[in-house]
Amino acid sequence: MERKHIYIAYTGGTIGMQKSDHGYIPVAGFMQKQLESMPEFHRPEMPEFTIHEYAPLIDSSDMTPADWQRIADDIKDNYDKYDGFVILHGTDTMAYTASALSFMFENLDKPVIVTGSQIPLVELRSDGQSNLLNALHIAANYPINEVTVFFNNQLIRGNRSTKAHADGFGAFISPNLPPLLEAGINITVNNVTELNKKPEGEFKVHNITPQPIGVITMYPGISPEVIRNTLRQPVNAMILLTFGVGNAPQNKELLEQLKEASDRGVIVMNLTQCLSGKVNMGGYATGCALADAGVLSGYDMTPEAALAKLHFLLSQDLSLETMRTLMQQDLRGELTH
Repeated sequence: MERKHIYIAYTGGTIGMQKSDHGYIPVAGFMQKQLESMPEFHRPEMPEFTIHEYAPLIDSSDMTPADWQRIADDIKDNYDKYDGFVILHGTDTMAYTASALSFMFENLDKPVIVTGSQIPLVELRSDGQSNLLNALHIAANYPINEVTVFFNNQLIRGNRSTKAHADGFGAFISPNLPPLLEAGINITVNNVTELNKKPEGEFKVHNITPQPIGVITMYPGISPEVIRNTLRQPVNAMILLTFGVGNAPQNKELLEQLKEASDRGVIVMNLTQCLSGKVNMGGYATGCALADAGVLSGYDMTPEAALAKLHFLLSQDLSLETMRTLMQQDLRGELTH
């Protein structure tokens, strides 16, 4: 059987960094050299791979929607030449990039796996070797044709991922959807109807442009001024991170601010601060009051997925009503009603 060929887009991140006097730093060409000297990546049962290193390498804290677009365009340009794609990325904003790409890519019929590491590949105890080795192996042999994140032996849906551990190997979790695949002694596929599933339509890449979006975390005693000031800027959407199943203080002035914004055409989404579970605005009077103010339920979306989805929809030529409807619909497996 012919070996599969996987394209690696190396955007930056800890995985390819080198030690310096000022901590770890990205160094051009270093990652490729490391891989060349690691025989496990070149075994006959491994797929072939081609690395495209970005110049300059991007620290994931510096990622912007323009970088999401660059990565999406890179995959689009190489889409027909390879059997699958692995994106090496810093962990800090990996969940945002994976979420954004999931919306930008429509009708994927090849796997796109985002991975990285908590310790550089060059170090003795690096998790980078296992993460990249598994990502390449899974892309070639267990193709799940959507944007996923592989980390610490689990493959999770990209738009369900969130970084939950700053310095542990299990950096990513999928709080509201079990992993799609687990790489234990055996590789176990879960929650996937069929491997290498082919979509009905043509592969398409949507563009994303930067959008002014406010994010507010509710806290006890929050002043309506905080909301007012956030809405005063030219924001066209706002994410409210609320308590429990989507509750916020029943402060008349605060609710008026939200209603006024919503009437003005600002899309206001309600997400829970809880790590897992979903918004149910009909559960309590405090949630009902938000719904009456025009706030929309984000159900069980992660903040990263909601932010990426807002960027995606606001970048399309859609009416306000259509965007509001689509924000509450499941487009790429990102939410459960």
